Amino acid sequence: MTAIPDNWIPKPMKIRDLDLSNSPVNQEHEALGLPPVEQIPLHPVIRAAVWFAVLTLIGLVVLGLTQLFGGSWQQGVDNIKATLDDRMFWSALLVGLLAQIVDGALGMAYGLTSTSFLLATGASPALASASVHMAEVFTTGISGVSHAKFGNVDKKLFVRLLVPGIVGGLLGAVLVTQIDGDTLKPFITVYLLLMGAYVLSKAFRKHIATRKGEPKHVAKLALLGGFVDTSGGGGWGPVVTTTLVGTGHDPRTTIGSVNFAEFFLTLTSAASLFILVEESIWHVVIGLIVGGLFAAPFAAYACKKFSTRTLLILVGLLISGISLFNLYKALLA
Repeated sequence: MTAIPDNWIPKPMKIRDLDLSNSPVNQEHEALGLPPVEQIPLHPVIRAAVWFAVLTLIGLVVLGLTQLFGGSWQQGVDNIKATLDDRMFWSALLVGLLAQIVDGALGMAYGLTSTSFLLATGASPALASASVHMAEVFTTGISGVSHAKFGNVDKKLFVRLLVPGIVGGLLGAVLVTQIDGDTLKPFITVYLLLMGAYVLSKAFRKHIATRKGEPKHVAKLALLGGFVDTSGGGGWGPVVTTTLVGTGHDPRTTIGSVNFAEFFLTLTSAASLFILVEESIWHVVIGLIVGGLFAAPFAAYACKKFSTRTLLILVGLLISGISLFNLYKALLA
């Protein structure tokens, strides 16, 4: 037995801040005989990003109410009546319902699904992309803040995704608004068809072991993901998340970091498209948001009843089928 030196000073014990909630992760740890997960304080960069997201969402809600009611209550009532009489509002509401069911059950493909449906209803690529991104500001903001609060956001990966993703989104916004919609629609449809096939192919992949170390080529991937997301109306999650997770990186921090970075990409893209798109989009945006609100129970039910592989097959077939229909219409025009 080794003798303890006379000048030995014991190190102070680290007091661990354990998360004692009944979260899925803690349930898994309990089943494996592991202690609860430790709560890690938010990094100052992530904390600042969270506050920015929260204040931005509050400001957008106030701005929306101001625009709706204007200077009088009667004006707000008239705006509501005009919105309810608009066919595109009801089309967008149905699109938001279906897209949120897919996204809530699968964790991705909201933009792909909603853009595919909006194109099928006759919306231009610019109108579809602008409407989807403005609606996604709220969904990605709430989701991103939640991921940050639960410790799912890796600061290094988040920062590496942020700027390239925003730059790619701005380039995509310029492309989708400067080229004629009828000319661009077949290319967007082909892209959506390929993404649908890619999502479908994931259903038949084997599990890949987790890879250690920091992911490579993150900036290039974020630039591409931001570009196709804005120009095609969706694709950030399928391009960035599936690539990083598919190559073996930690799913929890990858999904959380990519999801929170998506809020800033979506906010920038939505602001750019709102300025560049001349068509009225508020009625479509409201329809997408309202439809998404009603979708939560259905998404939870679908997620409970269907396996991940089944959901992947369903969303892949859905996006591919709608894209084939849109491509058929474009070729006949």
